[in-house]
Amino acid sequence: MTSNLVSLLFFLVLVSALIGASHAASIAIYWGQNGNEGTLAATCATGRYTYVNIAFLNQFGNGRTPGLNLAGHCNPASNGCAATVSSGIKSCQSRGIKVMLSLGGGVGSYSLASQADAQNVADYLWNNFLGGRSRSRPFGDAVLDGVDFDIELGSSLHYDDLARSLSAYSRRGRKVYLTAAPQCPFPDRLLGAALNTGLFDYVWIQFYNNPPCQYTSGNVNNLLNSWNRWTSSINAGNIFLGLPAAPAAATSGYVPTNVLTSRILPVIKRSSKYGGVMLWNKFYDDRNSYSASILASV
Repeated sequence: MTSNLVSLLFFLVLVSALIGASHAASIAIYWGQNGNEGTLAATCATGRYTYVNIAFLNQFGNGRTPGLNLAGHCNPASNGCAATVSSGIKSCQSRGIKVMLSLGGGVGSYSLASQADAQNVADYLWNNFLGGRSRSRPFGDAVLDGVDFDIELGSSLHYDDLARSLSAYSRRGRKVYLTAAPQCPFPDRLLGAALNTGLFDYVWIQFYNNPPCQYTSGNVNNLLNSWNRWTSSINAGNIFLGLPAAPAAATSGYVPTNVLTSRILPVIKRSSKYGGVMLWNKFYDDRNSYSASILASV
């Protein structure tokens, strides 16, 4: 009898641990758009982040020569990022942190002209940043975990094709993670079709610079209503609450940490799709200590 009771208790503890692990939440951060935010390796060494998006590949598609912009960190055009960023990627991954290359951003020149163009961009990404081979890999021999879609300019066409083409590379043995950062108005004007493929592992929705669906002056309702719309409408592995890490990080939508931890997180964490919080960006997080303030509550 005692032996059976002990076995039962052990089973219940094990199940509880597995359930807790399956709902573990985390913080994602964007890195790359300010030379004063520290190195990629130092970013991951803080222990605060589980996902890092390297921002941005902001020139691609429609015959353009693909181009990286890493602000003041290094000069990709002169192969100046291969050593430092490569070692940073490997350091992050050794800590279990997934590192993605973010496509797009608010400044750049990018679009996809056709399904064939989307396949060409996917091939370029695979060979230059993922598991393929190229003589001109900007980050050397480091292999990124996936690709982030932060499409804020141009047309919505063929990003669904790009997602399918990138996802198909997972069949070669190493999974290619797909992530996206849509704006909070639903559906996202530029990423709606891509998200409808159901291929995205993590979706970090930008609940800022969009007054109709963000936090404003003590009012959390617009944000929560938008969160419920997103989580009930898209098929994605995990959905993250995307926020500016400091008031200066966005035009609007900053959420004070006490409001986030007391009035927003307790509500959105009820969703089975809740994955955590995404912050823009590392530079502002350093100056405002936002992630450090919320980490225990995420």
